[in-house]
Amino acid sequence: MPIYLDVHNVPFKENQLKELVHSPKDEFGVSHVNLFYNHDANVCFCLLDAPDEEAVVKHHNKVGINCEWITRVTMATGKEFFPPNLTGISSE
Repeated sequence: MPIYLDVHNVPFKENQLKELVHSPKDEFGVSHVNLFYNHDANVCFCLLDAPDEEAVVKHHNKVGINCEWITRVTMATGKEFFPPNLTGISSE
């Protein structure tokens, strides 16, 4: 499934954010890969596994969050990044 990165205000407390990252996939097919946040700056970056951008919007709208932006990204880690049989490079 595609990976999306978004940014928005931090609407939750730190312990709630840490719980969210371990939540199961929601009814829109969205699950958290990771969350990055800075409470002092009131900013949160969500890295999400989602079927499409619309699902990301619905995922946030459900709890009243408006994203400043959403973009599809490619992660530079894991087997999905490295082409198979590339000499000298291991994805392990």
